[in-house]
Amino acid sequence: MSRSFGASNMPASSDAETCAVERDFYRRLLDLGGQSEIEPLLDQALALIAEVTQASTAYLELHDDELAPRFWRGHGCSADDVASIRESISGGIIARAIADGRTVETPSALGDPRFESMTSVQTHEIEAVLCAPVGVPPIGVIYLQGRTGGDSFTAVDRERLELFARQLAPIADRLVALGPGRERIDHTRAIRQRFRCDELVGRSEALARVLTEASHVAPLEISVLITGPTGTGKSVLARAIAANSKRAQQPFVAISCAAIPEALIESELFGAERGAHSTATHRMSGKIAAAAGGTLFLDEVAELSSGAQSKLLQLLQERQYYPLGASTPVAADVRIISATNEDLKARVTRRQFREDLYYRLHVLPIEMPGIAERRDDIPELVEHFCSAACQRHGLRLLRIARRTLQACRDAAWPGHLRELANAIEAGVVRAQIDDSETLLEHHVFPRASKTADDLMTLHEATRQFRRRYVRDALIHDFGLRRDDER
Repeated sequence: MSRSFGASNMPASSDAETCAVERDFYRRLLDLGGQSEIEPLLDQALALIAEVTQASTAYLELHDDELAPRFWRGHGCSADDVASIRESISGGIIARAIADGRTVETPSALGDPRFESMTSVQTHEIEAVLCAPVGVPPIGVIYLQGRTGGDSFTAVDRERLELFARQLAPIADRLVALGPGRERIDHTRAIRQRFRCDELVGRSEALARVLTEASHVAPLEISVLITGPTGTGKSVLARAIAANSKRAQQPFVAISCAAIPEALIESELFGAERGAHSTATHRMSGKIAAAAGGTLFLDEVAELSSGAQSKLLQLLQERQYYPLGASTPVAADVRIISATNEDLKARVTRRQFREDLYYRLHVLPIEMPGIAERRDDIPELVEHFCSAACQRHGLRLLRIARRTLQACRDAAWPGHLRELANAIEAGVVRAQIDDSETLLEHHVFPRASKTADDLMTLHEATRQFRRRYVRDALIHDFGLRRDDER
């Protein structure tokens, strides 16, 4: 069993205490994913890793695509100390961790042949050091120096640091990819405190508007019509409205009106007595009966037959309906939420949809925005779809390259969220086939033009050249042996 976070001279914790500490560490790691601002993320991350490893000094930096430091933070050290780390130590130990792509560990840099000749090590009398790259390939580095009580870092400290770096990489990469200032605003934060909607991923103003409207209609016993293009998440919003209503603990029954033949839609919805039609060999209960006390979601409601429209109107007006072939009505306690990607008003004009039913459904309409209105949500959506696909197929979690995020932001996505989700899932499978730990642009866009492929290859070649240049400098200046290279 691993030790607790306490000082090394404390008595060993019991198994139960150790498990509790480990659970707290993992929980706090997962909590990092809720950050929407890069600088608070770095502060929170450094405080956590310094606490669990008992490091006296912690430093973290994240790089841009050209491997230049873009964000950096220190913990347990002054601004001058951070400057010293960046100017001197980063030229040796940190550079080595980035060049090798693996953790650098030493109980005493002063007594380590790899580092003892470095001016910075001698000047600052550096002892215990633990330094790990963030991401594969590295997008940054975490540097820990000195341990409370003067001890060396332990194998458990290293294990936790490497786990920490793996967890931090995709979160930091997403926030950095958003661009300066854009990661700071979560327009949905306030509304999410009173409207539960975890499946609706994003922070944009467009999504915040939809969630605000949904939060107002959810507790009311009225019909809701959700409009918007196919693939924008109308069914997800319908479930969220039901989950935040007074009927949350009752059934939620969904039916696609376009997926059922016109001859069967009435019996599917309202049920049928035995012998009411050729397939009714016994008494059938419909979807309305199944949703009793809860919510019935009618997707693609514009596709309802004229007969089904008449029966639905009666249900909304009188709170009762007649199963097919029945002579007595059945009382109904059910809330109706409907959705369509059609212009129902235009269908009314063309006499394809009942006007009186239209106004019964159109009490409080909510329009789901297309993906073009939610560009700022795309990086987070990509991360969500990637993680979900990996978990669904039992695959290892992938890092997402910044170029992939940018390409996804720039793409048109005429199929909206559904098309994006399918593309990311296919990309995850291609990445696994390539044995890649990173979701790259060509995994998501396999039909990219030759020019785009050449540019990506040039970009990757430039990164590799920079890494080789740093490694060669280490070999020349600090005596890194060739057989130490990966």
